[in-house]
Amino acid sequence: MVFASLLEKCPPGGLFRTGDLLAGVKNPAALRRQLDRWTKSGKILQLRREVYLLNRPYLPTRPHPFLIANQLRRSSYVSLQSALSYYGLIPEYVPVVTSVTGGRPEQLETSLAQFHFRHVQGRHFFGFVEREVAVNQVARLATPEKALADLLYLTPGSDLADYLQELRLEIPETFNWLTLNEIGRIMQAPKVQRAISLLHQLWKEESPHETVIA
Repeated sequence: MVFASLLEKCPPGGLFRTGDLLAGVKNPAALRRQLDRWTKSGKILQLRREVYLLNRPYLPTRPHPFLIANQLRRSSYVSLQSALSYYGLIPEYVPVVTSVTGGRPEQLETSLAQFHFRHVQGRHFFGFVEREVAVNQVARLATPEKALADLLYLTPGSDLADYLQELRLEIPETFNWLTLNEIGRIMQAPKVQRAISLLHQLWKEESPHETVIA
């Protein structure tokens, strides 16, 4: 494969996997050697085994960190503080991209960002959507309600008032408390259900004029 062909095959964001290029290739070993040469010459960056990124000046558009996270672990979706910050539910900037996976937990540091992957049981691996996070870049991330539920599930002491108040959650009108309650029921995690109930109580006390069905 010539480099021009690689540029044509790369999706928006410049991220690709070795497997994406191997379909129909008669000599996979030769392609892998070529990828190694392009990496050494600086034309592409290897983010982890089998995952590459076009380097500047060949990178057409900088990939969104959420897209990178999805490619680093395909069986994952962005959640917890990363998704909550994206939706504007917490005020803090979150430098580390945190995802949920049914596989083993992992922490990765690349030249672009840090990525954490938190493990959940298979029955908790739901509640995510595909969303355009940048022009022509679609990533899997939790819905606002599931991102909050994941955080409550994976954080020790999340059912305590002090912790919930420290989150400084900014609940928008579009936030669906019924959906959050249903997620808590499906997860069958008593701590999450207690945290949701307490969080809703605290929110009503701080926003007494808001009408919420929960």
